[in-house]
Amino acid sequence: MRLKVIIPVVLLSISAGVLAFNKLGHADDPPGRYEVIMNLVGQMLKEGHYQPKPIDDAFSREVFNKYVRSLDVEKKFFLKSDINRLEPLATHIDDELKGAPVDCFRNINTLIKQRVAEAAVIYPELLSKPFDFTVDEKVTLDPEKLDYPAGENARKEAWRKVLKYRTLEKLTDLQEMREKAKDGDSAKTKTDAQLESEARVKVKQLYDRYFERLKNRQNDNDRFNLYVNAITTTMDPHTDYFPPDEKRAFEEQMAGKFFGIGAQLKEEGDRIKVVSIVTGSPSWKQGQLKANDVIQKVAQGNTEPVDITGYPVEDAVKLIRGKKGTPVKLTVRSVDGTTKDITIVRDEIVTEETFAKSAIINGQHKIGYIYLPEFYADFNDRNGARSAEDVAKEVAKLKAEKVEGIILDLRFNGGGSLQDVVQMAGLFIPEGPVVQVRSRGGDAVVLRDRDKNVQYDGPLAIMVNEYSASASEIMAAAMQDYKRAVIIGSGQTFGKGTVQRLFNLDDFYPVKDGGSLGALKLTQQKFYRANGGSTQLKGVASDVVLPDPYYDVAERKDSDALVWDEIPRASFTPWINPVPAEALKKNSEKRMATSQAFKLLTENLNALKKLEKQETYSLNLQTFKAEQKTNTAALKKYDAVNDKVKELSIINIKSDMEKLGNDSSKIARNKDWIKVRTKDIYLDEAVNVMNDLIAMSLPKMERKPNR
Repeated sequence: MRLKVIIPVVLLSISAGVLAFNKLGHADDPPGRYEVIMNLVGQMLKEGHYQPKPIDDAFSREVFNKYVRSLDVEKKFFLKSDINRLEPLATHIDDELKGAPVDCFRNINTLIKQRVAEAAVIYPELLSKPFDFTVDEKVTLDPEKLDYPAGENARKEAWRKVLKYRTLEKLTDLQEMREKAKDGDSAKTKTDAQLESEARVKVKQLYDRYFERLKNRQNDNDRFNLYVNAITTTMDPHTDYFPPDEKRAFEEQMAGKFFGIGAQLKEEGDRIKVVSIVTGSPSWKQGQLKANDVIQKVAQGNTEPVDITGYPVEDAVKLIRGKKGTPVKLTVRSVDGTTKDITIVRDEIVTEETFAKSAIINGQHKIGYIYLPEFYADFNDRNGARSAEDVAKEVAKLKAEKVEGIILDLRFNGGGSLQDVVQMAGLFIPEGPVVQVRSRGGDAVVLRDRDKNVQYDGPLAIMVNEYSASASEIMAAAMQDYKRAVIIGSGQTFGKGTVQRLFNLDDFYPVKDGGSLGALKLTQQKFYRANGGSTQLKGVASDVVLPDPYYDVAERKDSDALVWDEIPRASFTPWINPVPAEALKKNSEKRMATSQAFKLLTENLNALKKLEKQETYSLNLQTFKAEQKTNTAALKKYDAVNDKVKELSIINIKSDMEKLGNDSSKIARNKDWIKVRTKDIYLDEAVNVMNDLIAMSLPKMERKPNR
């Protein structure tokens, strides 16, 4: 039975006709594509954003600085004089959003192309001569600690130090390989001078690919897309502009399926190589594409092929994917050395790794485990995958196996469908509010579970970390407010408490040549917990806090993030058997205090955080080696943590194994999925917490919640 759709559609209160007529000029003076996009984005931010900042000179300056940084992250292209020369345009961006020519972008774009071309000449020259690693000098890698070079000589010096550092890294690796080489191996007899030369060759290859990617990836349109995103993310971090191919990729991610050829790819040097062919996919049915083939060119039907040498795999994938039923032609070099053109018709590919999956953990108690990587929903297909329905199926399977408790793993789950999280929460509580949503200038709307039935009423735990965001935080917050589940993980979750909606810009200004303007993912609402507090910025605080290596990634680290606030509490009745969070926390703290694994983990995390704060790095070989020896020892300690963790007994449900059939690739991926979890220190402690929760719940198990 399909779950009911209960979330109302939110409409943007702006008119496509007004946008097109009032701001975009007259028929005898049509705006360019960039001006159209800028004007549409400007109006949508002003009229549709949940909490728009004033689009003025101060806003423009912030966008300007952000965009320049995005083009030159390491401050190795622009000169200080460039920034000063561009400064008068820093207050022009708000005018561009209101219809003025896109002069700021065009001037920056012209200049960055010039500076990249100059740098492309600098690095080969510097790498053509040996470096002297006996000199005592240091390099600063953190761009926040650097200014733009004062002139051409200073820029060349900045490049010299970075290239010397990269060469030093490669040289020490090669020297270590020489030390480990066996007698008779050619590497054993190489001199330091030979290894230094080899290291420079490797670094040059690295930067050859880097500049080739700049050439391939960053055309004028790509840099304009970055420009628009500098604008949208200055309004808030989650308002994004999607060019057409990225819009498609976003929708595919949400749906858990895409239209392609069914080949897994990887980067190998500057080449794109086929790793494997998905059984039953278009490539598998066509039969010519094989594992280890190298894809050299991609053409859409009979159009001119694009050479993808030097492409990152994600950009190659964008070219290969497309509309269902359309042909893509690949120029492929096979393992036997032959080159051939292969035409494959795209079809639907389902990415099963996106979907909910369960297993059973045997031990002191029989525990069900559900992994949910995202709150997926196929909005374009009524019969497509929905995360709420899939989790309900996994719960049913685990209940049939008579598990005594369930752990729902939302680590690294970045969110997704609001509708699905409300329905999913309803699997574990009787009727009641799950989350409150407030639109711009309006009252909060309470989104509630209206089904009084509870699919699972046993012990429940939810695992989170700093990457658990949005819908994950709604789920964790609701279960915490109802005292229905114990929340286990990082000190707090990500802190994304905003709602976005995707708008096609073509709906507001159709392009005559049939092209697309892309889409805007616009922040329109804000989440609030049932208890009235926002999940924005503060996230959800775990009941049981585990030492976490994932830090400095949360919403609070972004200066453009919306603020935390609260609204009145919704009316709800907590779970009749409230989770004893405080007792579970104390038991966990006692275990971790005596656990060799957690003691080692905490020490290593502290050591790693100190390494992160290092601002300068020595370019002297002996000093660098001494620093690396210390750093390597710290990293080895961290890697050794899992050796201290007891191995969990995790098995698949029998019916799931039967579905794998004889598909060797699926069997292998499932084996890896299980293996990763058997030595997971966080899952191990979550199992310990669940064992405590089951034991504490046993006297109350016969009591049932109100229906």
